Amino acid sequence: MKLASLPQGRDGRLIVVSDDLAWYADADHIVPTLQGLLDEWDRYFPLVEALSIELAHEAIPRKRFHEREACAPLPRAYQWVDGSAYVNHVELVRKARGAELPDSFWTDPLMYQGGSDDLRGGREPLVLADEAWGCDFEAEIVVVTGDVPQGATAEQALRHIRLVGLVNDVSLRNLIPSELGKGFGFVQSKPASHLSPVFVTPGALGDAWQGGKLARTLCVDLNGKPFGRIEAGEECTFDFGVLIAHLAKTRKLGAGSIVGSGTVSNRGADGSPGKPVADGGRGYACIAEQRMVEAIAAGEAATPFLKWGDSLRIEMRDAKGKSIFGAIEQSVVKG
Repeated sequence: MKLASLPQGRDGRLIVVSDDLAWYADADHIVPTLQGLLDEWDRYFPLVEALSIELAHEAIPRKRFHEREACAPLPRAYQWVDGSAYVNHVELVRKARGAELPDSFWTDPLMYQGGSDDLRGGREPLVLADEAWGCDFEAEIVVVTGDVPQGATAEQALRHIRLVGLVNDVSLRNLIPSELGKGFGFVQSKPASHLSPVFVTPGALGDAWQGGKLARTLCVDLNGKPFGRIEAGEECTFDFGVLIAHLAKTRKLGAGSIVGSGTVSNRGADGSPGKPVADGGRGYACIAEQRMVEAIAAGEAATPFLKWGDSLRIEMRDAKGKSIFGAIEQSVVKG
């Protein structure tokens, strides 16, 4: 089942979307918002699922679904945290700022808590006030949980995943070092994140959803050219069960918690940081990784961070080439 929200009030209006993302049916007569569905999942899920089946059989009135009209599936959430499923990414960006990677990072996930009161849609512009801040995109996978009890194991945590989607976890790279230098985490360097137009239940992902990992290619285009074609199911050090269990070690999680994978990242076949798509590699899901590879090869980074007027597209397709979550497609604008 695929779910989305159309703009209405602060929390949007719940709709069900057809598998091909062409049609939708209103679900707000069952439960007004996606958060409401997550709060009362056992009560409302069978009804919303039945509506989705009726939509698939064209048994109810339907309307054309346009991704550009959707807001974030959850315009605001009770919690947004981002993990480090792809430790290769963490290693590369730490090298870029001269920091060593402790061995524990391969066994104990990193996680930070971001702002969840302003989550933006996939077609909303990326607003950047100052190009000197070093704006970077980070293409990631996210899951949305139901209520998760404190102390849940990784295996138990997987059973509490309700939805899967994509996110652009925007980073202001040039603000990060001074913030982390204070020893208290990200704030200003992590502006609003952008969610994919559609979230999908794990069961609807079929074989692509394997043990808390999403085994499909994450496609990233920058200014109309391929920037990343990264295999999300490979080199994923921590599955989402592990990430959720890490978060729930000392507290329970409320329904509607969004957990990110961290930037999807692959090494090259020879164990190197890999190559850009233009050079025959899989490329990258953020600019920082490509800059790091350039610095290793040539002594300095060449690819600039995002500028006003740049365009970005993040998408994942199924085995038949159809978009799974819709596209995060946005332009960088001056704010």
